[in-house]
Amino acid sequence: VWGYEYYGGARTVDVHIRRLRAKMGEEHANLIQTVRSVGYRFGQSRWGN
Repeated sequence: VWGYEYYGGARTVDVHIRRLRAKMGEEHANLIQTVRSVGYRFGQSRWGN
């Protein structure tokens, strides 16, 4: 996302995801889903979580 020359922190993406969830509010924050050991997914859960 930031290019090969970017030397940011190890948690940069996590911080941005947290901020996006906060801006979306509680009722829409679950649209960004954490996929363990993979990353993140955007969309509604099939299981209603």
